[in-house]
Amino acid sequence: MGKCPECGAWDSLEEFTPSAAGGSDKKDPQRGLAEAWAMEGAVAAGSPEAVRLGAVEPLDVPRLATGIGEFDRVLGGGLVPGSTVLIGGEPGIGKSTLMLQAAAKVAAAGRSVLYVTSEESSQQIQMRAQRLGGAGEATGGREAKAPFDKLRVQEQAGMDDLFVLADTNLARIFAQASKVRPAVLVIDSVQMIYNASLDASPGSMTQLRRCCMELVYLAKSTQMAIVLVGHVTKDGQVAGPRLLEHLVDAVLYFEGDRYHAHRIVRGVKNRFGTTLEIGLFEMSETGLREVVDPSGVLSSDPATAQPTPGCMIVPAMQGSRCFMVEVQALTAAGILGAAKRRVSGLDANRLSMILAVLEQHGGLRLADQDVFASVVGGMKIAEPAADLGLALAIAGSHLRKAGAPGTIALGEVGLSGEVRRVSQIEQRLREAARLGFKRALAPVGAVEGKGKGGIEIVAVKSISSALEAWR
Repeated sequence: MGKCPECGAWDSLEEFTPSAAGGSDKKDPQRGLAEAWAMEGAVAAGSPEAVRLGAVEPLDVPRLATGIGEFDRVLGGGLVPGSTVLIGGEPGIGKSTLMLQAAAKVAAAGRSVLYVTSEESSQQIQMRAQRLGGAGEATGGREAKAPFDKLRVQEQAGMDDLFVLADTNLARIFAQASKVRPAVLVIDSVQMIYNASLDASPGSMTQLRRCCMELVYLAKSTQMAIVLVGHVTKDGQVAGPRLLEHLVDAVLYFEGDRYHAHRIVRGVKNRFGTTLEIGLFEMSETGLREVVDPSGVLSSDPATAQPTPGCMIVPAMQGSRCFMVEVQALTAAGILGAAKRRVSGLDANRLSMILAVLEQHGGLRLADQDVFASVVGGMKIAEPAADLGLALAIAGSHLRKAGAPGTIALGEVGLSGEVRRVSQIEQRLREAARLGFKRALAPVGAVEGKGKGGIEIVAVKSISSALEAWR
């Protein structure tokens, strides 16, 4: 038949040979190089059969802790043997630093790790390891001791289980992995890995798809945890139009500004855990350090800080934790009809809505004002619970007035000027009271009774009443 009866294409038929029943399909593109390793001394599994959902045995998911608490939190407790994790981030943000610190921690715990570097030499990895004193000690903003300082990498405890391979050929990487038999395999980065059997350049769609599929099959067939480091596009997405995200088990984004000290690891996909958690790190001379108490770093101490016009503390939820984040705003005389609106760490559309509500229901003239708003520390806030804090920060900058010391604000602002309830408000108030804040502007009916932890709750119904209570 020369013409396809479905799509009408000519000369589109290809020969297809079905595999034997219960046997292994040698033409399966997901196997390739990993098939020889997986089939060593093993018998091919039979065809899967449909079973009742109630008859499926519960999955006991073991965890391989990396030794970095913030990283393990995002992963859901650690790496899962047989899983594939993709970490994306902008160049120079610290992906390789985090992976090398995690690899050193796992190796120090007695697990073998193979770190494959496709963009650097083994000597460059050694030089980076020598600079990473402390290897991610949890400090919470305080200086950590550097037990690895002034020591060569090969003299460090546990470094006998950390292997480094500088190669880009997938077949040679598989050969070394078969020799080392690591518990964790790190590929930095996957865009440079290539399969010599494919007539395509490294980084192309064909190479990325095939190499990633073979690495995923290798992880599932050998119970090896594989971590892939991926590049990102100009839009901040993992390169390869989300191709790799569909193949792996977990996707983490390494966010932050290279000119700021803080870095955030955020989970956007996790088949073995939640995607609500984030990990906060601080970049230092000795590498990435965990921030145990992020609220003390992202906001000022309420006991010593002086109120400043244009600044407001907002309790923002990131996963299961509450961060006290400082929102700053600045207004300056602009040109009517061409006023500037700039944000950093906030939603620009949300800012435009807040400005319209303040002008319509708050009695502030902002149409001819340039407005700039940002979040301290390079954090990003997307939830509407920060609306009230942002509105008060803008009002304070415009009126040149500061609110009462030790005050926080939380609530969603509607288009009619009302202040609405937000989720997990009790947890936000408890965290604010723990840090020493004394007063909270919150929506009416959000909390029953007295404030949690001794914090005074000022109920506000609308943006106008919030401005009166704040003044």
